[in-house]
Amino acid sequence: MDKETLEYFRNLLNGMLNDLLNEAGRTVSDMSDSNEENFPDPSDRAALETDRNFLLRVKDRERKLISKIKEALGRIEDGSFGICDHCEEDISVKRLEARPVTTSCIECKKEEEENEKSRG
Repeated sequence: MDKETLEYFRNLLNGMLNDLLNEAGRTVSDMSDSNEENFPDPSDRAALETDRNFLLRVKDRERKLISKIKEALGRIEDGSFGICDHCEEDISVKRLEARPVTTSCIECKKEEEENEKSRG
């Protein structure tokens, strides 16, 4: 992969990382600043807890994505970005644009998903 394309993906990944980290900071701030009100109605309390649990699940997924972004940036640095972990062929730029943290080409990913499907 040429330097210009690598720089494009480095900027894309850094932008994604910054957005996720900024959003995580806002969420932590919002959650710690919120006043825990004493809800006399159990339904209101349940709704608050449901919303909070949903938000925490979303943030956990974002935390995992942050880790994958950092790994992808590491692969850019070590020269392995854009190379499939399974077949060691180049991953298409189109696939990397759709999912810049991927470590599998589309063919290996399809095969992996078919194997998972057949196992259960």
